[in-house]
Amino acid sequence: GNIGLTKDVPRAVELFTEAAELGSIDARNSLGSRYYFGEGVKEDKPRGILLWQEAAMKGHVQSRHMLGFVEHDNGNYDLAVQRYMISARMGYEVSLNAIKGMFREGRQATKAQYAESLLGYQDAVQEMKSPQR
Repeated sequence: GNIGLTKDVPRAVELFTEAAELGSIDARNSLGSRYYFGEGVKEDKPRGILLWQEAAMKGHVQSRHMLGFVEHDNGNYDLAVQRYMISARMGYEVSLNAIKGMFREGRQATKAQYAESLLGYQDAVQEMKSPQR
């Protein structure tokens, strides 16, 4: 592991599964990554996507971003931009940078989409800094 402990991936998956069943959206996101990329479990992309969808529907920003990643990877650029825009407006800089990259490529995201995402991202960041938060 990262802090000198023995890595026990099967046990980690077991604990993530239990936490996900108890409602943890972070656990659903982590399991989604494990299954989608085959990290410590047999690769199961549909299961990983389903877990990300469940977490995203409950507000998990990184899961929403990963759904955009999947769509981008599959060449579904319009849907990828939509998913990235949602997570960028929630303050997720990785998604904002993905849209910026797609805009710079000149064919996958429009200037308007990037501008809308940037404004939404800035609003979210400002909201998080608010003393009333």
